[in-house]
Amino acid sequence: MKAMEEIGGHVLFFGETLKWTFRRPFDIKNIVLQMLEIGYRSLPVTSITLFFTGMVMALQVGRAMDKLLPGSSVFIGSAVSISMLRELCPVLTALLLAGRVGSAIAAEIGTMKVTEQIDALVTLSANPIQYLSVPRFIACFVMTPALTVITDIVGILGGAFIAFFALGITIDKYVENILQYIGLMDFLTGIMKSVFFGIEIAIISCYQGFGTRGGAEGVGKSTIQAVVKSSMAILISDYFLTYLFQLVE
Repeated sequence: MKAMEEIGGHVLFFGETLKWTFRRPFDIKNIVLQMLEIGYRSLPVTSITLFFTGMVMALQVGRAMDKLLPGSSVFIGSAVSISMLRELCPVLTALLLAGRVGSAIAAEIGTMKVTEQIDALVTLSANPIQYLSVPRFIACFVMTPALTVITDIVGILGGAFIAFFALGITIDKYVENILQYIGLMDFLTGIMKSVFFGIEIAIISCYQGFGTRGGAEGVGKSTIQAVVKSSMAILISDYFLTYLFQLVE
């Protein structure tokens, strides 16, 4: 019962946020600042993580392919690219954002809640959802797919690095194999997933921040819940989105 109430609360909060997204005035400055915080400042951690993930994928899969059928590691380009584009890049990027960005959003809004700054906004006739939730929602909605595109490229480059130095596969063979077997849908699947993941991170984190109670201890609990619930939502929705995309294909 409590779980259903939580889900209902998140859905209603999402509806409110969506409603205020299209209402004036538009806080462009705050939106841009949130995009820098969520996108630009998350670039190092996401890029480094996915570069090494691509390297690990190429090393593990390439060696396994050669054991099963000597010389078959020449197809490592498409093997790495499909897994990175469809699953690893969107999911790992979203999980990293849930940890870095989701916790920051919940902590920031939660602190404002317990120090009664949100009540002050209401007193000044400013809608808290429009002022606090909407910029973060738009920033996550835009920057999560943008970061996923970058990590797609970086992850595939990590695979190319190992393919060349550890498996003896030339870069032109690696790229040729990617172009031969990778289609537009492989790329779009990951991007569309990341849009949903960005929405989940923003809504869950903001909702937890607004629901903070009990001073500093409450802020800590809201931060933890934002990260845990966002991560769970990402992994659960990933399965259902994958299933739906397979039906479409």
